[in-house]
Amino acid sequence: MNNMNNMTTSFGGLLLRSPVIVGSCSLTSRPERCLEYERAGAGAVVIKSIFEEEILAEIDRYDHSFHTEGYDYLRYYQMERRLDEYCDIIRRTKALCSIPVIASVCCATAGAWVSYAGRFEEAGADAVALNVMRLDPVYVDGDLERMHVEMFKAVKHRIEIPVIVKIGHTFTNVIPLVRRLTFEGAAAVVLFNKMCPVDIDTDTLSFRSADPLSDGKEIHDVLRWVGLASAKAPSSAILASGGVLDGDALVKILLAGATAAEICSVLYKEGPEAISRMTGRLSDWMAAHKFRSLDEFRGRLDASHHEEGGRFDRIQFYRDISGKS
Repeated sequence: MNNMNNMTTSFGGLLLRSPVIVGSCSLTSRPERCLEYERAGAGAVVIKSIFEEEILAEIDRYDHSFHTEGYDYLRYYQMERRLDEYCDIIRRTKALCSIPVIASVCCATAGAWVSYAGRFEEAGADAVALNVMRLDPVYVDGDLERMHVEMFKAVKHRIEIPVIVKIGHTFTNVIPLVRRLTFEGAAAVVLFNKMCPVDIDTDTLSFRSADPLSDGKEIHDVLRWVGLASAKAPSSAILASGGVLDGDALVKILLAGATAAEICSVLYKEGPEAISRMTGRLSDWMAAHKFRSLDEFRGRLDASHHEEGGRFDRIQFYRDISGKS
């Protein structure tokens, strides 16, 4: 493999030695495992998200017959305990790793999370990622986009470290939201967060969880939106998340305009060695094409290129299937 310095990149205000970021998952809740990812060539790690809904669900299991003051105390205690545990993971990971360590919160409301971001900064996190996930049919047009922006602004106002926003793909048009978040000061935008897949058991007439690990097919949707965001929101730093399972996929999302790639599923399947293989493939591909840095080819195939820009349009579907019978 060629010199890793050829793959350095700037992402979200952070200098990364490679464009591979280990995404938030159960694996990154262990500092020792994060060190393994660093040694394999990761550019940064995102600590397993602290989930707002999970903490609130734990609190709701308490006996609500308590006096109001007693219940409020239990609520406060539970919140503080979980936050202390999370901050301890940040501190221990920072003590072991030299690559950037990113805290992550999966939130559905603004609430107290705004002030908690400061705790993550004090614990040593190099950045904070807001993973906003909310499905609510009572929202009216534009409310969801405004919620993302307002939550980001509230957090950004309180901390100095970079704030990264991870969004879903279910917006009518992702690009205006990417532009707005960047305008308001988001260090980067992640495309996209992933909800747990749902399935139905037709024998028991009940819901069941489908396989949560990626099979790589998501990359096609991610490539489309990364390519569009790179062309239509060129000042935005874009992190591609979903379907990046090997070195070729990593090359593709960089060509589409991503600043870096977030990986997760492949680590469950192949372990830390997957990172070495991905960065090795990227390095070899760069050498074969005589590219000395990522900037020399990043975005070369985004939607701004006239000869390939049509690939991102809906009309391409008609072109591709018109000759099939």
